[in-house]
Amino acid sequence: MSALARIRLPALVLVAGASSLAAEMAGARLLAPYFGASNLVWANVIGLTLIYLAAGYWLGGKFADRYPTEQALGLVVMGAAVSLALLPFATRPLFDAAQGAFEDLSAGAFVASFLGAMLMFAVPMTLLGAVAPWAIRLSVVDVASAGSVAGRLYALSTLGSIAGTFLPVLVIIPAIGTRRTLLAIAALLALSAVPLIGRRWALAPAALAALALVPLGQVKAAPGEEVLFEGESPYQFVQVVRRDDGDVLLRLNEGWAVHSLTPARGVMTDGYWDAFTVLPLLTGRPDGRVAVLGNAGGTTANQYAALWPSAPIDGVEIDPVVSDAGRRYMGMTNPRLTVHTADARFWLRGTDARFDAVVVDAYRQPYIPFHLATREFFRLVRERLRPGGVVAINVGTPPDQTEVVDRIADSMRAEFPAVLVSRYERFNSVVLGFTDPAAAREAISRLADASGPVAGPAARLSATLREVRAGGEPMTDDLAPVETLTDRAILDYLREGAPGA
Repeated sequence: MSALARIRLPALVLVAGASSLAAEMAGARLLAPYFGASNLVWANVIGLTLIYLAAGYWLGGKFADRYPTEQALGLVVMGAAVSLALLPFATRPLFDAAQGAFEDLSAGAFVASFLGAMLMFAVPMTLLGAVAPWAIRLSVVDVASAGSVAGRLYALSTLGSIAGTFLPVLVIIPAIGTRRTLLAIAALLALSAVPLIGRRWALAPAALAALALVPLGQVKAAPGEEVLFEGESPYQFVQVVRRDDGDVLLRLNEGWAVHSLTPARGVMTDGYWDAFTVLPLLTGRPDGRVAVLGNAGGTTANQYAALWPSAPIDGVEIDPVVSDAGRRYMGMTNPRLTVHTADARFWLRGTDARFDAVVVDAYRQPYIPFHLATREFFRLVRERLRPGGVVAINVGTPPDQTEVVDRIADSMRAEFPAVLVSRYERFNSVVLGFTDPAAAREAISRLADASGPVAGPAARLSATLREVRAGGEPMTDDLAPVETLTDRAILDYLREGAPGA
């Protein structure tokens, strides 16, 4: 037996194992610009992938007994490769339908488009699941060694899966994008099948790889906007656009919320960021040190450069691609800004600095990282504030859906003696926490006396300001159902706004 003959089945199993996990990771990234990357999305991706693989194991075993030939297995793998290569093109209409469904407030169409996209993965993942049992059937020549053969091939499959988990997310997707990653996986799968089905199929891998040359256009359309930048980081999909009015916007993943905005004129955004400009007024310290947890494209830092130029700012942003986009496209040039690339809670725990104000704008609206919404997190924030300091949090929720805001406010109230909430705009609430009640009373008084550029935000903030009483149920690191609350709020909003509802 030639060396090629000895390794072609093990190599096929290794590649199939890598491809199944790589396709799962890329599939989640394919969904993220339209459906987000919440636990709900990941649960569906992982759960349905396991269902498809289980079906493949069962079918692979049955068909291996019926067609115990390498050529039959090779054709199955080639089918998996072709179906994977079609995904970047076939799912686009479903994604466009999802975007239109959300804009039209149609819950049924939105959910249907998500399920349709997930069903598209059924064929390639089921076929990939069939590879390992089929290869074992072909490799066993003596029942006495069946256990060793099965163990060896499943070990290779698992090693491939490990590579398929890390390489796409850390290396391939940031380098060439999600859609071309799927095409590369398809081409590699086809290449691994060629030794089993013959040289006449040798052009198939090249043909699948050539699909990467087909112009794929923008990952996500931005009607009426000029796309300045699109990129994929290990964390998320990043898009920067310019509107017709000249404003520059930063969107992440599904883009239901704007994460940073640079106005074409002036520094005020007419959005929730303006509320953060009043914090030096609330503390009475115009040169006080400020931490912005979730710096994004630097909107708050840009505003402070114009309104409070003596205030030093520590901007914490986990994604360096977002920070780079802020510098290149959004005018993030405040000389008093120091950008830290880290998770907000990890960075806050590790710093010895004390702050006069902390801005928490790290919630990836509409989804909120649970570890930044618990009483343990707010205890850490309180410990990093100077006496008389204040923390301000933006919480994005659909209109009239305030349960998430209330639970976050209750969690903050468990650690702060004074907490105030304002529904600052239709989709955003601002929650303020003070280190002592006297500071809160003084802050309310200063809001009423505000003048100059911050007078408008101060009046808007105070118009709906309400106090949060103690005794609510706080979220904890052990129990923080923030994504469940958010999912329910979004679906309720879609149902209530659906035509004919």
